[in-house]
Amino acid sequence: MAGKVSEYQRNDTLGKSQLDLVIKVYDGAISAFKSAKKNYIDNEIREGYEQLEKVRKFVTHLYTTLDFKQGGEIAEQLSKLYVFILTQLDVIEATKDLKKIDDNIKILNNLRSGWTGLKQQGAGVPKNVPAKEPVPVSGGQFTTSA
Repeated sequence: MAGKVSEYQRNDTLGKSQLDLVIKVYDGAISAFKSAKKNYIDNEIREGYEQLEKVRKFVTHLYTTLDFKQGGEIAEQLSKLYVFILTQLDVIEATKDLKKIDDNIKILNNLRSGWTGLKQQGAGVPKNVPAKEPVPVSGGQFTTSA
């Protein structure tokens, strides 16, 4: 069964545009944050930590695939937000602060909305879209293709 799910995820990803893939990475980070919050509420500390590590991988992917040369100021501002979120993850892991989780979900939702707006406008891929195409790996995480 796991093989079929993995194959479905791979096919689902391969059929998406770069813009769709960026949105999918945001969805993964937001979902993992929400799961971490639920885990902490249920006093499932280890599971909450594991979800925050997923968030870290998603946000790190967003950061490392920014194209600063072509993206200019937008890429620079996105990088600052991603670094802020990564820093907040350390604080959340130490404090289990649910409000900080909510605050970071809001940031990611706002960024996701911007990307979705570009898609709805039928805009071409902006210059700050990741230069490398994300490829799914186990656990819903992404890596970049070579």
